[in-house]
Amino acid sequence: MSKEANPPRLAENEAKAVARMLRVSPQKLNLLAQLIRGKKVERALADLEFSRKRIAHEVKKTLESAIANAENNHGLDVDDLVVAQAYVGKALVMKRFHARARGRASRIEKPFANLTIIVREVEAQANA
Repeated sequence: MSKEANPPRLAENEAKAVARMLRVSPQKLNLLAQLIRGKKVERALADLEFSRKRIAHEVKKTLESAIANAENNHGLDVDDLVVAQAYVGKALVMKRFHARARGRASRIEKPFANLTIIVREVEAQANA
């Protein structure tokens, strides 16, 4: 009398990687997600390698993890992979206080974000 197993939510030609609790605001992380969305994975890796954003290294690690998942867990061809989706979600926000003049305090918010990258295998285009 156990429940049925959850059906896979990804298509057969897709693989996913998730990075949780990245110490960056979701708005800043979304700038990098927009940078790689829809590109071939080798181009996206090159863009992240030479990006000047601090969090680009973590995004690159997540993309490499999605590529490895596609290759090892789903048997997809790495050369035909495209970043199908890259989306950002909010995680917790740490609240801190900073001492100000005349005995006052101001609130500092330190946001965290989650990043999900889904890569999809597309067939190579035949040159006509």
